[in-house]
Amino acid sequence: MTVRKIPKNYRSVTGFIPSRKKLGKLVPFESTLERDLLEILEFDLNVDMYDVQPVRITYYDSYGKKRHYVPDVLVSYRRDIVPAKNMKHMLCEVKYLEDLKNNGKEWRHKFKAASRFAKQKGWVFRILTERNIRTPFLDNVMFFKRYKDHKMGRLGPLVLEQMREMRMCTPEGLLLSVSADQNVKVRIMPILWHLIAVRRIGAELNEPFNMKSIIWALET
Repeated sequence: MTVRKIPKNYRSVTGFIPSRKKLGKLVPFESTLERDLLEILEFDLNVDMYDVQPVRITYYDSYGKKRHYVPDVLVSYRRDIVPAKNMKHMLCEVKYLEDLKNNGKEWRHKFKAASRFAKQKGWVFRILTERNIRTPFLDNVMFFKRYKDHKMGRLGPLVLEQMREMRMCTPEGLLLSVSADQNVKVRIMPILWHLIAVRRIGAELNEPFNMKSIIWALET
């Protein structure tokens, strides 16, 4: 549950994304970097749930003045699959590297307080920057998310059957094995992207994805 409202921010872009994991609710973000993190959390199978602005932490600044700090996101991981079941829930702050460089000393007390708070809960506290968020995985998320709701039609079972037979191949190889007709290939491609997006066909999404990337059967 969000403990404070997301304010308008002259430096950042604020807005909302629709969330499947929160039953269609709109989830607010304060910057494009935070928005990108939410897109990743929506797509990541390991993530069970997440909350923005989840807790209020009391701490004391350099002058001994009592203050309050609300981290950006709490990520809860699933307990029914590996590796998620072995991952600690993550309380995180989203910051640009430039902002950390300019304000890190000022923020150190609240970050230490968040780290202590998370440890007491059995969680882990992390500061996430563009280095952690804007990776090939995000690029792949933004590509495949467009195909999550694509209808398979009558060609879907054919693609899955061929994938089971080949077990491991490339998108290029799979399309060619199904049909040499270019028009058929064009119809099959969005079906293949849908099957990868909904994890019925496996793919390595932590690396740049292309027609020569390795994909594999997840259904036998």
